[in-house]
Amino acid sequence: MAANTLWTIQRLLAWTTQYFQNHEIESPRLDAELLLAKVLHKQRIFLYTDFEEIVNPEELALFKSFIQKRVKGISTAAIIGEKEFMGLTFHVNEDVLIPRPDTETWLEKIIQYHRNDGVIEVADLGTGSGAILLSFLYYCKEAKGVGIDISEKAIAVAKENGKELAMEERAAWLLGDYIDALPEGVLYDGILSNPPYIPRSDIAHLQEEVKHEPMLALDGGEDGLVFYRRLAEKATAHLKEGGFLAVEFGIHQWEEILSLLKETGEFEDFEVIKDYGDIERAIYCRKKKHHD
Repeated sequence: MAANTLWTIQRLLAWTTQYFQNHEIESPRLDAELLLAKVLHKQRIFLYTDFEEIVNPEELALFKSFIQKRVKGISTAAIIGEKEFMGLTFHVNEDVLIPRPDTETWLEKIIQYHRNDGVIEVADLGTGSGAILLSFLYYCKEAKGVGIDISEKAIAVAKENGKELAMEERAAWLLGDYIDALPEGVLYDGILSNPPYIPRSDIAHLQEEVKHEPMLALDGGEDGLVFYRRLAEKATAHLKEGGFLAVEFGIHQWEEILSLLKETGEFEDFEVIKDYGDIERAIYCRKKKHHD
């Protein structure tokens, strides 16, 4: 990128898109636009209406640093510090897992099932940025919830997002180790979770940008199923009768997780939800009601 060139928005986007393509970045044009919009403090539409505007040297220097980070494998969301999810904007950074569109597919369904339930209380285990819990509360207007994470830094991000969405009255945050952090004897109407599910030996082969996310949010133990065993063992102790469990997992894990939950004999009404790529992505079920 020649220093003495006058870089218009249009020219800069064209150059960056090509540069990202050469480095095999998945969505080169979109990433270039998001990064430049952030640098200019503008909406993306501005890049098209004012494409002849010249980018000043300070902005150019910052944009260059963003390009270098992106090529090193840091995700665009982590660089700009925000990510769109469920129609909302969430603060994100290197301390949390970046929310993904695959998660939206199942969460949308769960919200449809429960948006008219009135006053219900849910727990989100491994909350990270708080995206799952806060989206649920945003669309289920009377619901309340608690988000749990073992990382203090993640909880700080979730709190910030809760504040931005004016959820302080309805969302609480708890530092602790997954389901063991739930207070004994407290029963919820639903438990949501996108736990770490990558088998430890697979972590070395992940995409570069995923490797820049917190290891705590990725490592699911030797076979990736550590957290599902804990859920199967303990979830019903924290669910009301008829309360729901909705949990995300990785590719090819659904049959084993379904077996784990079925073997408890505590759940019914199982549904396996697929993502946009037609891959099994989440399981939804309910705690059995005991009939007298």
